[in-house]
Amino acid sequence: MTWLDQVTAALGPGGALQQAQPGFQPRSAQLQLAQAVGQVLQEGGVLVAEAGTGVGKTYAYLLPVLLSAQRVILSTATRNLQDQLFTRDLPRLMKALGLSRRVALLKGRNSYLCTQRLSQARREAHHLDDQAWRQLAQVEHWAQGTRTGDLAELPELDDVSPLIPWITSTRDNCLGTRCAGWQACHVNEARRQALTADLVVVNHHLFFSDQQLRDAGVAELLPSRQAVIFDEAHRLNEIGVQFMGRQFSARSWRRLATELLDEGTRWARGFQPWPELASLMERQMRDFETWVAAAARRPEARLQWLGLSPEGLEATAWQQRLSGLQALLARVHQALTLTQEAAPELRRLAQRTDELRGVLTSLTQAGEGGGTVRWLETGRHTRLLEVPLHIAEHLQALMAAESSPAQREAELTPGLASPRPAWIFTSATLGLDEALSWFTQPCGLGDVAQVLRVGSPFDYARQAAWHVPEGLPEAQDPDHAWALSQWLLAPVRQLGGRTLVLATSLRALGELAKGLQEGLQGSGIEVLVQGQGSRRRLLERFRQGDGERPCVLVASGAFWEGVDVPGPALQMLVIDKLPFPVPDDPLVLARSAALKAQGRTPFQDFVLPETAMALKQGAGRLIRSEHDRGVLVLADERLLQRSYGARLLAALPAMPCLVDQAALMQALAALRSPEGRLTRSSTTDPTPCS
Repeated sequence: MTWLDQVTAALGPGGALQQAQPGFQPRSAQLQLAQAVGQVLQEGGVLVAEAGTGVGKTYAYLLPVLLSAQRVILSTATRNLQDQLFTRDLPRLMKALGLSRRVALLKGRNSYLCTQRLSQARREAHHLDDQAWRQLAQVEHWAQGTRTGDLAELPELDDVSPLIPWITSTRDNCLGTRCAGWQACHVNEARRQALTADLVVVNHHLFFSDQQLRDAGVAELLPSRQAVIFDEAHRLNEIGVQFMGRQFSARSWRRLATELLDEGTRWARGFQPWPELASLMERQMRDFETWVAAAARRPEARLQWLGLSPEGLEATAWQQRLSGLQALLARVHQALTLTQEAAPELRRLAQRTDELRGVLTSLTQAGEGGGTVRWLETGRHTRLLEVPLHIAEHLQALMAAESSPAQREAELTPGLASPRPAWIFTSATLGLDEALSWFTQPCGLGDVAQVLRVGSPFDYARQAAWHVPEGLPEAQDPDHAWALSQWLLAPVRQLGGRTLVLATSLRALGELAKGLQEGLQGSGIEVLVQGQGSRRRLLERFRQGDGERPCVLVASGAFWEGVDVPGPALQMLVIDKLPFPVPDDPLVLARSAALKAQGRTPFQDFVLPETAMALKQGAGRLIRSEHDRGVLVLADERLLQRSYGARLLAALPAMPCLVDQAALMQALAALRSPEGRLTRSSTTDPTPCS
């Protein structure tokens, strides 16, 4: 029996998975996907596969990988899925199959404790607040026993904690072999394990950052791998463009100033005026940001940058300001060059200063045009950015570059499955047409990829329904979010919490949270709000909301995807309005302009597909298992009033419509019944409401 036959047998009735996991049910869609993955692993090439929610795509690609015994890189969009694959899915699957494979987890530097930075933090991190100081004590205690140094072992440490930059390293401040803790470094140990592993689990951010910087890590792994699999591939283009461009930020400038003062006075006190230089850097950046904010006439904005200066900023004055920053960087670099032999820390700072000068110099020159876009961000941290419109060119170059080593290894190694590497891209949402062009076109895969669409096995017509509230202010009205919060009070009470509210903006999130908190006060239903606790803690609490602790979760951004709450804890999903792309976003404007130049219609060919995919992704949070029941509330009447509404609804699974609020309340009451089922009397056929 070949390993491809073993894949089929393991997923079939009475197979290894059903024997090991009593609740496992063979699914034809899962088998179809697994066979397609196995075929590409054996023959090489490119597979783009959309697998609807509930197909079981994780096992569908892990099973062929494990049985083929190939060396593979597996990349995810989120660290949450990384951890799930490494700690749960892979061990469970290997046990069921009776296999032993070397598996490694590799994250970016900011996910691992740096013992050198930790030793400095207590004496130098004087800017931390009381909570961060308490967390520092917890980290110091944990550091004595951890084997991996992975900060995910500390659930109480939020991803956005101000402590993290003080206890982790970056490529900029890592001392490399000159560090006293180099041999015991957690990052180095993770990379050593990855280099010898059969399967390495990384994330898209690490994958692209290493490819761009050619830092040690993923870039070293690729030539020895026979396959690369991207799960959550719908995020690939969005993440990739961040690392394929250049940026200069006020945050990196200030971090350099802080370390200049700390390391200069520590290693070369008296040799250079370190306090004066650091103070001058802070003052010059503050003056620059003040001028930019005043010239832009907006405290927070993304300003297009088509010519020599961003929109609204006078070109000569802009160039003079940038020249001033360059001159100061040159002075700092000279001071560091004269003292860098005193310590590795100063030598590394000199290199960083030179790199920052190079980025700033490139951004003062005329833009490349064509496939790139520039803009200036103002607000909490000013940033100057230049990125490509899409990753197609970069991804194609990467795939071509990595083909030759893989082919040579296959030719020299007997028994390898394919002389060509396999590239597999999968997600629950990759497109609206059979060609999955929403994904394949910006990634440059349209002409080279085998495309597969496998539908969800869930019976949405029986398990779910949707409703559009009537009488709310228009979605663009500033009062819409508050009005929606008041409208939601009755449905939330009827259901007893069990509601996830997804907002399309932080402003709407704040209004919805305030309105629900005030309106549900004294009801016994707790309102959880994104930002008031770590994402992990909020989801843990939300999952407990089907018992004696009912709750509502109001969230935005990161909660639109990767949220998996099966069961009765989530039975109503509310989307505040259609998630159209921000119209003045420079990337949106540039991509729209590129389509116009091709004679295409930006709204039809870009805006609507982007909106449909975001809507599909958000709506996918509702039904997560065959036993789930729920209602999707889409609080935007444009779905019913505008001609494009039907196209957006077509992107969602076919489910019946609750025609009015009475039908909605009846459905919610039915969900609270012991059977927890939607009643057919309250719904129409699974076609759009008119």
